[in-house]
Amino acid sequence: KSDSDTYTCDIGDAQSRAKLVVQEVPVIFKQELQNEEAKEGKQVKLTCELSKPDTPVKWMKGNTVLYASEKYEFKQHGSVAELIIRDVKSIDS
Repeated sequence: KSDSDTYTCDIGDAQSRAKLVVQEVPVIFKQELQNEEAKEGKQVKLTCELSKPDTPVKWMKGNTVLYASEKYEFKQHGSVAELIIRDVKSIDS
């Protein structure tokens, strides 16, 4: 996307111009989240893989956006995004 711009070729007094518009490919899930079961007090890791590395993700529980805390940790390695939930309780279902 950052390559979108007007490009010019100069030869002396003559000039040729072209505009390049780069259309971003939509990001899709290469691997979606999988259902998990855990015992109370344990740690759970939810993982998904995206088609484009380093795409920002937003983790949610129902309609609530999650933020990093002692309870939730977010990791992203290239195209793999992870949510780690510590000390799971029944209300985390």
